[in-house]
Amino acid sequence: MSHLANADLQRLLAAARSARAQAYVPYSHFAVGAAVLDEQGRVHAGCNVENASYPQGWCAEASALAAMVLAGGRRATAVLVAGPGPATTTPCGGCRQKLREFGDDTLVVIAADPGGIRHTWTLGQLLPESFGPEALAAGQQHSHP
Repeated sequence: MSHLANADLQRLLAAARSARAQAYVPYSHFAVGAAVLDEQGRVHAGCNVENASYPQGWCAEASALAAMVLAGGRRATAVLVAGPGPATTTPCGGCRQKLREFGDDTLVVIAADPGGIRHTWTLGQLLPESFGPEALAAGQQHSHP
């Protein structure tokens, strides 16, 4: 996390906490906010949104990535996930793959709760040996007509 400026960390934390306050969680009551820092230094936030048909809801990280894409961002350099605590809230498996679409093994993933920052990883630590966009490009280069 040494390459992430403290000012960026504070912006991510504030945005994720603000997003968490807007979460729509009438079923689990487990509010999560996320904030993604893009390649242009902009912060994009999202919250989890539940649905009575549970698989139809979406996670805070997915919401934040969608906001980033809508704003023209194409590369995530850091993500902060703010959960309710006391247990650490990390991105679920599906969100780890969604983050991989817009970042690589060096993407900084930060977990926070109402008390502050709790843990930091790289996406490579959370999703080792991942499958990303470059794997598809490599497959196209090696295919034969």
